[in-house]
Amino acid sequence: MKLLVIGSGAREHAIAWKLRQSQQTELLYTAPGNGGTAQLGTNLSISATDVTGLLEAAHQHKVDLTFVGPEAALASGVVDRFQQNGKSIFGPTVAAAQIESSKAFAKEFMARHGIPTAQGVAFDSFAEAQRFLQGRDGPIVVKADGLAAGKGVTVAHSRAEALAALDACMNRQAFGEAGATVVLEEFMEGREVSVFAFTDGLRLSPLVAACDYKRAFEDDQGPNTGGMGSYSPPELWSEELTKEAEEKVFRPAIDGLAKEGKPYRGVLYGGMMLTKEGMKVVEFNARLGDPEAQVILPRLRSDLVEIAGAIAEGDLSRASVEWMPLACVGVVMASQGYPDSYTTGYPIYGLQGVEGQALLFHHGTMPANRASPMSGGVATSGGRVLTVVGCAPTLAQAREKAYAALQRVGFQSAFYRKDIALRAI
Repeated sequence: MKLLVIGSGAREHAIAWKLRQSQQTELLYTAPGNGGTAQLGTNLSISATDVTGLLEAAHQHKVDLTFVGPEAALASGVVDRFQQNGKSIFGPTVAAAQIESSKAFAKEFMARHGIPTAQGVAFDSFAEAQRFLQGRDGPIVVKADGLAAGKGVTVAHSRAEALAALDACMNRQAFGEAGATVVLEEFMEGREVSVFAFTDGLRLSPLVAACDYKRAFEDDQGPNTGGMGSYSPPELWSEELTKEAEEKVFRPAIDGLAKEGKPYRGVLYGGMMLTKEGMKVVEFNARLGDPEAQVILPRLRSDLVEIAGAIAEGDLSRASVEWMPLACVGVVMASQGYPDSYTTGYPIYGLQGVEGQALLFHHGTMPANRASPMSGGVATSGGRVLTVVGCAPTLAQAREKAYAALQRVGFQSAFYRKDIALRAI
């Protein structure tokens, strides 16, 4: 088969890496890809949201199956256009992907279908949101309604912080149109877990869980990022929690979307908070997480091409989904200054030295001959640059592998968190 992966991050590198393992894979394209995906196949210089360009490339290269990585591509309607033109594609339609692309839709959807979540109210008027906050103090969560690359959520510990977050979203347009509507919701206390399931809109695969780290610095300090690391499986995850997630969250969500005429095909990602009152949904995402994909795909024993093809055709029963009892720890190496301003173009050293010891998934990289005199290598091109993943029978061993590999690879002005999975072992 000829395959196309849409996206350019470490998630897409991990997807391409897993697809390449299939005996069904003949040629592999990634659009736009990065320095890592270039080593697995051919990168195409097409934006992940250029739906027309992607469709033309799929026809030109006779692509048999396309796998969508990022949420922005889903929201741009790439799945709908491919389906309308008879091209097989893995991922939900625009209507189904609203479960991620609109926090307001998701909140109202969960209320309609009895899915446990924090109480919340949506506002498209700054003045009305401001009035709602009067007389309220203490923690409250401010969420930009639309897609904000994982950075549109503020946990405000006072009314002043909440008002500042509202102002950033609605007046200063820090997230563009994504912040035109804002959801204010109650603060939840507990452990957060990311849970994933493949689904064809009717059937659910066995669930798999991971924990991620959103803050830039140790001890969960600093600004929110797209993710600084993750591990799987969580030490607190159990068969009981798996059953609770499936019965109270995933099954009602899939059935609810089908009843509302928005059948969901792809990967459904539930961000869960394990509170004293039980499991509650923080948010839904309509795709694999990043950096979670980098620690759950190495645990997938099954053929990802087979799974994606079966879901694209609407019949997951044709494929097996089995997770290995393997522990994986992923640490993101980022450019100094991320998630704010940072410098790119630095050559990356030591990439060959960790082969066989750890997995390296590229995020913000490009072939160095496009950015520096260093031929044959890769250079930095983004804020998050690499995810270094250790895999072993236990979390402690996997963590040791990941951090040992981090000592052998690097670039100028690199930084990473030292505490990924530390409290889990």
